[in-house]
Amino acid sequence: MRVGVALLLIVVALAAFNYLRPIPAVAAAPLLPPTDTVPGTPPTLPWPSHGSGAVAVANLGFIGSSGNEQAMPAASVTKVMTALIVLEDKPLKKGETGPNVILTDADVQSYQSDLNDKQSVVKVEAGETLTEFQLLQGMLIPSANNLAETIARWDAGSIDSFVAKMNARAAALHLTHTKLADVSGASASSVSTPTDLVNLGMVAMQDDVFAEVVAMGQATLPVAGTVYNVNALLGQSGILGIKTGSGLNTGANYLFAANVTVDGHTIVLYGCVMGQSTLAAAFATATSLIAAISSALHVRRVIARNQSIATYTTPWGEQTDLVSAVDVDLAEWPGMVLRQRLTANSIVIDQPLPPRTREGTEHVVLGDYTVDVPLVTADQLYPPGRLWRLTRVRF
Repeated sequence: MRVGVALLLIVVALAAFNYLRPIPAVAAAPLLPPTDTVPGTPPTLPWPSHGSGAVAVANLGFIGSSGNEQAMPAASVTKVMTALIVLEDKPLKKGETGPNVILTDADVQSYQSDLNDKQSVVKVEAGETLTEFQLLQGMLIPSANNLAETIARWDAGSIDSFVAKMNARAAALHLTHTKLADVSGASASSVSTPTDLVNLGMVAMQDDVFAEVVAMGQATLPVAGTVYNVNALLGQSGILGIKTGSGLNTGANYLFAANVTVDGHTIVLYGCVMGQSTLAAAFATATSLIAAISSALHVRRVIARNQSIATYTTPWGEQTDLVSAVDVDLAEWPGMVLRQRLTANSIVIDQPLPPRTREGTEHVVLGDYTVDVPLVTADQLYPPGRLWRLTRVRF
């Protein structure tokens, strides 16, 4: 009798111990492969027969270059860096004109000197007042070298100080083949490559005021009157800007951005060609590149809202998927690799876990795209019942 009681007490004690043991954490099991190659073969792009080029897609990143890039004079495309520095030092919002700048004899001397050298200029007079916005217009639209010098002196006190800022910014942007010797690009020592300039253009176009100015076909300045954009391709083939560069004996350059429609989505393309025989040749090459890229790009829904990304399965038989809370549409280039990584909580279900509870993310990378997709539970998860807790053998 005593043995039976003792055994009963042992059984009760073991059952109580088993019941009171912690509920095990449940890990999510991924359902998607870690990599997926975008279908198709990258097309052969119509690179220029002379000079070099590079192209990129906003957010996706670089998709190709001619492969023969060498640092060469950037010419007036240099002014993109000049404008970027000014707008970072003295930011403007859309609709703002910024501070007034009163032009001095030094500004008139710059104008006369550049005019005598047959450089691109805009007429100015001592005592003339130009706003920061007007200086940017004059520098970027008709490509006035003298106003690049004026705005640099206004910003940094001297052209040398401003050039130092330009090179520091180029280094910060990892433009490893870009070395700048002046603020306008009149110097053949201001050099870059198409890849570097595309990188620079993508950064500059994030500034709303810069993007506004380079999209203007013309502007009106107090003394010079109406000035016109050197970018003759503006408004054609979806071109939004950015900047031409010519006048040196190394040929014409063209850094461009264009809106294209791909599978019902508006995508921004970026490109740069350097060392072209004429600006007309640079424009023609840009048009061909835009058309070729547009036909090969696609936008695909790589993850759909409520798509199952992972699953939780409990030892007591409960199950729910982790599903995406959003749709993810990405522009894709053939042959690129989509990478995915699950980050999900290990959960202890000691009380009911409601549906739509945020429990993780799916990290998606394609080119320069980096998207963290929020994941939520699809169904309610319930804690284990008493019988399972009493009779479980392990866990």
